[in-house]
Amino acid sequence: MCGRFVQVEKPEFYAEHFGAEFVRTETLVTNFNVAPTQQVYAVAEHEGDRVLTSFRWGLVPFWAKDIKIGSKAINARVETAATKPMFRDSFERRRCLIPIDGFYEWERKAKGKLPHYITLTDGAPMPVAGLWSSWRDPETNERVLTCTVLTGKPNELLEPIHDRMPVILPQDRWSAWLDPDNRDVASLMPSLGPYSAELMDEYPVSTLVNSVANNSRDLIEPLTTPAVEAP
Repeated sequence: MCGRFVQVEKPEFYAEHFGAEFVRTETLVTNFNVAPTQQVYAVAEHEGDRVLTSFRWGLVPFWAKDIKIGSKAINARVETAATKPMFRDSFERRRCLIPIDGFYEWERKAKGKLPHYITLTDGAPMPVAGLWSSWRDPETNERVLTCTVLTGKPNELLEPIHDRMPVILPQDRWSAWLDPDNRDVASLMPSLGPYSAELMDEYPVSTLVNSVANNSRDLIEPLTTPAVEAP
């Protein structure tokens, strides 16, 4: 799964990188430890325009009675998202790209779990495939935009650490993925396999990331202790 990640750049940076013509969001807090239910940037298409805006992480389908359901939908499995009621409608017509500077994953060790930080080797933000939804609070009538991260099988780099990883889309697949008029789900599936391990890097980091209260660059500093070598 993907349960924590990093978004530290300004919205204008992500908009330029992902070819978004418009930025329709306030600037979010620089976040080295994004956690479920927090606001995150994502890119989607709306009325023919590619737009960067902010979403609450944890998808809440339009039919949900309570926003709390989103905390259980921070990830969508690529193998079932197109057919599962929670995600089916969004997979068909409301897809997005979530710019992630890097994400954390925990490796099971004999004495506990060791967090790793995963990035692209070129330092660019990861174009992570996501789904989004629009939900209205039945009490306040407030419109809330929410999103989820698609996950799939790991590549060779991530396999020793965890059995899932975010789905990362090559640039030549962005347009087809974002196009809300593209309802041919079958044609999208070949793009959603494991990303090339050669284009990614990882290293162990401190367990400071375990607490959502911690948010600083220290979280992504490489760990240099004996815990790295422990089995």
